[in-house]
Amino acid sequence: MPGTASHLRRLRVALTLFFALDGFVFAGWVVRIPAIKHQIGASASALGLALLGVSAGGVITMTLTGRLCRRWGSHQVTVVCAVLLSLSVALPPLTHSALSLGLVLLLFGAAYGGINVAFNSAAVDLVAALRRPIMPSFHAAFSLGAMTGAGLGGLVAGSLTPTEHLTGLAAISLLVTAIAGPALIRLRPAAPEPLSGPSSEPRDPGQAASRRPSAGRRGIVVTFGVIALCTAYGEGAMADWGALHLEQDLDTSAGLAAAGYSLFALAMTAGRLSGTAQLMRLGTTRVIVLGGATAAAGMLLGALASATWAALLGFAVAGFGLANLFPVAIERAGAVAGPDGVAIASTLGYGGMLLGPPTIGFMADWLSLPAALTSVAILAAAAATIGFTTRAATGRPAETH
Repeated sequence: MPGTASHLRRLRVALTLFFALDGFVFAGWVVRIPAIKHQIGASASALGLALLGVSAGGVITMTLTGRLCRRWGSHQVTVVCAVLLSLSVALPPLTHSALSLGLVLLLFGAAYGGINVAFNSAAVDLVAALRRPIMPSFHAAFSLGAMTGAGLGGLVAGSLTPTEHLTGLAAISLLVTAIAGPALIRLRPAAPEPLSGPSSEPRDPGQAASRRPSAGRRGIVVTFGVIALCTAYGEGAMADWGALHLEQDLDTSAGLAAAGYSLFALAMTAGRLSGTAQLMRLGTTRVIVLGGATAAAGMLLGALASATWAALLGFAVAGFGLANLFPVAIERAGAVAGPDGVAIASTLGYGGMLLGPPTIGFMADWLSLPAALTSVAILAAAAATIGFTTRAATGRPAETH
């Protein structure tokens, strides 16, 4: 029966599997990029252009998926996108030029962008039904799936060809989709009980999904999208430049440099696993403000410290601080404006992840890499400031007890 505890638990498990699956598949593809580059004989610039296919497909689809979710339902769209993601991840090893790889990655990026909007929209409905801030737990599942996919990819890289690895990844993904998909399509959260006291927040999980955001709501959604952008900027910058900073500026070994991003990712996962408890204890506004301030302090330490241990500590602190800003921003945008809100905030957030690495590169050439990495701290502080100055919109009665 919709709304029962067991019903909602099953729905949460099914949705968690799709978040983990998304991270698992994406990380599995990423670790095979060097092998694919060698296979097609592409230069670094040609590969970079081909990889833009993922970004272009993702951004284009994110802007459209909100409409599809309103028309067909976020659960159905999640399952369809999971099938497309599973099939498309097996295609890159079949290409033989940068152009064909770019076209294949356009499809892969479209599926990746679509599933991110769809399952975040479904998660927003479940959060509303449970009246508990569980969104960070879903993003923790994504992080754990990504760590598993990257670890597995590293283990099999020497024994399996990219075709064998990614075909196997597609088979595993389709199997998980076949198991979790029917449950996700069948289960629906019931409308939550009304909260006591006035609030402009939609009470029915489908209420926000049934309408386009008004001008006022769109402004709130964009605010949350900017917070997501500031967070994702840091994630993208750390993924591409963190290890180089440790190796180039602090003269560490390649292995220790790689550990820098691992610590960042582990701390982010830990932060998301504890995110529900943080939100229930502190509320949305304080989590955004304290998280942004913590990340800013951590990145200043990580970027400017002269000792390796201090830089590693700074990266870990930054990861923990950034952990819940993105999931909270996406959840709040969805609560205000349904799938369209999720789509707008996700597109802005994804844009931040794309913007971070090249911006850091240009700033590093102009100034220095440590100075460039302080921009992550500046944007984290900006997210905290936005969260504080718009606390009337970011706050949420259900989380303040």
